[in-house]
This record gives sequence, C-alpha cells and structure tokens, in this order.
Amino acid sequence: MKKTVFLLSAAALLLWGCPGPTDSGQQVQELPGGKVAGGVFRINEVEDFRNLYPLEITEVTSFRITNQIYEGLVKFNQKDLSIIPSLAESWEVNEDATSFTFKIRKGVKFHEDECFGETKTREVNAHDFKYCLDRLCVATPDNQMFWLFQGKVIGADEYYESTYNDSPLEGGVEGVKVIDDYTIQINLKFPFAGFLNIIAHSACWVYPKEAYEKYGIEMRVTCVGTGAFKVKTVEEGKVVILEKNPNYWGKDKHGNQLPYLDAIKFSFLKEKKSELFEFRKGNLDMVFKLPLEMIDDVLGELEEAKEGGNMPFNIQVTPAMVIQYYGFQHKSALFSNKKLRLAMNYAIDRETIVTYTLQGDGTAATYGIVPIGFKGYEYDSLKGYNFDPEKARKLLAEAGYPNGEGLEPLTLQLNSGGSNNIMIAEVIQSQLKENLNITVKMDVMPFAQHLEKLETGNTLFWRSAWLADYPDPENFLTLLYGKLVPEELSSKSYVNSVRYQNEEYDALFEQALQTVDKAARYRLYRMAEQVMLDDAAIMPIYYDEFTRLLQKNVRNFPANAAEYRDLSEVYFKDEE
Repeated sequence: MKKTVFLLSAAALLLWGCPGPTDSGQQVQELPGGKVAGGVFRINEVEDFRNLYPLEITEVTSFRITNQIYEGLVKFNQKDLSIIPSLAESWEVNEDATSFTFKIRKGVKFHEDECFGETKTREVNAHDFKYCLDRLCVATPDNQMFWLFQGKVIGADEYYESTYNDSPLEGGVEGVKVIDDYTIQINLKFPFAGFLNIIAHSACWVYPKEAYEKYGIEMRVTCVGTGAFKVKTVEEGKVVILEKNPNYWGKDKHGNQLPYLDAIKFSFLKEKKSELFEFRKGNLDMVFKLPLEMIDDVLGELEEAKEGGNMPFNIQVTPAMVIQYYGFQHKSALFSNKKLRLAMNYAIDRETIVTYTLQGDGTAATYGIVPIGFKGYEYDSLKGYNFDPEKARKLLAEAGYPNGEGLEPLTLQLNSGGSNNIMIAEVIQSQLKENLNITVKMDVMPFAQHLEKLETGNTLFWRSAWLADYPDPENFLTLLYGKLVPEELSSKSYVNSVRYQNEEYDALFEQALQTVDKAARYRLYRMAEQVMLDDAAIMPIYYDEFTRLLQKNVRNFPANAAEYRDLSEVYFKDEE
C-alpha cells in the first residue's frame, strides 16, 4: 500500500534536508539557452570499481565511471535508450541487416596523454576502431568480452582461435574492414537487426593503440578516451575524480561547449545510511536506491510533503531492466541435481520478499530471467515458479534429500556493499530452513573477490544480478548460452557464470538471433526461456526498480530503465 503512494507521487516528490553547495566553491557561468556551466557533480558508489579497461568492465561501478571517459561509434539516448550517434556521425545498414557501415566524425581527438609523446594527442580514425574491435576478439586474460562478437561477426571466431594459438591471422578480424580513414564496416554471418545494441556496448569503445602498448594491464586505472571527461585522480576505494575535457568535440544545440560540468567526483562510502546522510547534508548531488530499512522514513516524510510540507529534493522512480537472482554452479556434483534446484525454487516466497522485505520496491520474479518491461514479450505465456512448499518437499525427496537429510549446510556467497542483499538473504535462509530443512550459511565478501570466485567456478551458490547492457531480452538470455562456457572449470566464465548448458536452449537461442521479425524472435526467446525454467537454471528472486534522489538544482539528468548515465549535458541551476 505504501509503495502505491510512492509511485503515484513520482512526478513531484520530494523529501527532507537542506541542500548544500554543489559547485564546491567553483564559479558558474550562464550560457546561451539558459544553461549553466561549472560545478562538480558528486556521486557515491557503495562498491569499489573493479577495472576501468573497456574489455574488462564486468560490473556497474566501473561502467558508470568509464561511460563518462570513453565513447564508441553509437551510444544510448539517456531518455529512452534508443540508439543515437556518437563518434559515428551516420551509418548505413544493408537490407538484410548483415552489413553495418559507419562514417566517423572528423576532428575528434583523444584525451591528451604522454603515450602520444610530444604531440600529446591525435585525431581518431577508422584504424583505431579496427584495432579496438580486433582486440575484442583476442584470446587474452584481459578480454572478457569476446562473447559479443562470437558467432556473429565474420572471422571473429577464427581470429580468436588464431590468437589463442599465438599465431594471429594477418589482417585481424575479416568482418571488420577499414573502408577509408573515416569509414569502417562490420559484416555479420547472419541477419541481426539488434547489432547496433552490441556496437553501443562498452567493449566497443575506442582507445588508442599507443595507450595499450604503453600501459598494458595498467589501463585498469589509466584511461585514454575521447569522452566529455578525463581522469584526474584515481585512489582506489577512496575517490575517483574526472575533470572536464577541454578539447571535447561535443556542443549543444546553442553552440555551447560540452560538458557543462567542471568535474565529477565519485566517492566510495560502503553503507547506504552514510550515503543518505551525506546527501541530506548537501555533500552529494544524487543517491541511487534507498536503504530498505529507511524506506518507511522516506515514505512518511513524503506523505508530509504531499500535505504541503517542504520538498527540497527530487525523486525519480522507474521500472528497471534488472534481474536479481541466485546462481547455482551446474558443474558441481551438488547442483548438477535438477530436482534440488527445482525444490529450492518452489520453496521461496517471492511475493512475501517483495511486499515485506523490499517494501514493494520491485516485482516478484515469477516469470524467468527476462525482467518485465519489454513490449511485445508475452510474459504470461511463461510458466515460472509459484510458492509451493509441498511440491518443493516432494522434489527434494526425489533429489535424494528427504526433509533435507544427507544435505550438508549450503554456503550462500554474497557481496558486501549496503545491507539490502543481506536482508533478502536472511529471509531466503529462513524460508529454505522452514520449508525444506536446508541450512544456509552466508559468506559476505568484497565485490571484486565475489566476482572472481564465482567466475572461476570456486563457489557453488551465490547472489547475482544482471543490469541490461542494452535493451533487448537477448542480453539476459545470453547469460545461459552454453557455448560461452569454457572447457576448464578454472577458466573464467564471466557471462554464463552458472555454466548452464542445454542443447535445446542453445538451438532456440541461436535461431532467435537469426530471426529478423521481432514477434517471431520474441517467441523463440520465450521458448528458450521456458527450457531454462524447466531446468531451474537459476533461482530468480525479483525484478528491480530504480529510485533516485537528486538535489533540486540538478538539471537534464533523466532516469531510464538501465540506469545509463551520461553526464555530458547535466548542469546545475537553482529554481527561479
């Protein structure tokens, strides 16, 4: 009930506190068109970043930092996640969507850096994109992104194999062609209408060969891009400061130089309560997601604001392209047992978790891995998991563990950073004990360590989530594509971390990729999703919802379902 009030008020909204200065003492300047230049935008992340090199960005904190530094041929519109031009000023797609040709902007410069020697910088060209897209298909430990081109781009698989065998093919990836200095073409094995979403992915950002050759693995913290902001300071676990790129190519419709902001400051307070406290003091310009234990306080003060009280902050609420789930290690002796996985899925009450633990901040994942919100995706045709303790107990007995007998305590691995994950885990821990007599222990660790263990097959049962890289169900279903699983358990399996493999699922998924008609493609996706639901490939928990608090002087920072952030046109302006 409280959640309903919260959503209905999302246009108005706003809560307590007294805003503090947002420009850290810097001067601001009025610009044509009513915009304001200057100031430092201050954001907190509760998780440390893991790696800032485009081919190793596997979590959202790193992406939110680097999306301000690097650019690709195209990018997402922050308002509706549609594809818009970036470093490609235009592009052409052939009739059957197998060839994509991009015209690159002239005059775009890389950030100034000593890797260029005396020239300090140089212009971006098609050869830079060829270099970076070829590197996307290199079999090296610092490339976690080959899956994006694997099986899709002509010559990608062959080039990967050649680099794996330490004899790279001359000319790189056959399907990535430099037409001239400002034109690059990418050719596919089959029609793929959604390929522009892939090109907008962070793995397709451009960086100079000079930087990679000079810094190598140090590009995890040393960034040379073309974006509106460049790196000034990196103190891991403490602060990242990005400063305005004075040579940025972008301008607004009034001819004003972008970005408007002088800098962005990322802090890394690990507790949401502390973050919210700093926001209320005016020391942060934004809070993303509220701590569960404080939602009642927020809603209470919102009700007071609706009655005419003070509303000094803005709030944005939007459904999210996010699935929160628990993963099973399918290559383990324990979780290769399908009946055990099914039993655990039927033993948890997702509706109760959302209603009482999350206090309505989300939707129970009663369908599958694709979060609700994709138009035309007929979710009701899927048969997911209802709460059925009796069925769960029957399945557990069939799995060989009647009433939990003979089953050793399970360890649920969680990442630290805020209390929400732990609160949800405690409820699931209780439900599994009550309904199946399964004992669950929790192992909480830093996010980077958590990811390393689950990706290398060193944990059996863990908390995970997937935020859309791009707005297509395919991005979620890729998480269970069997051909992305490495042969060795010790080898990293970043995308399909549960190492699920099912030939029927893979065949349907591949057929969907090659289907241009959207309705037919979605039908095949749902068929594949039902296969994985019948297999209990994962334990879906809930589909997320995004809530932001913004200081009232923040302008031009729309919310979206992927929490895609582009601060190049954000500015500060007080209400008149």
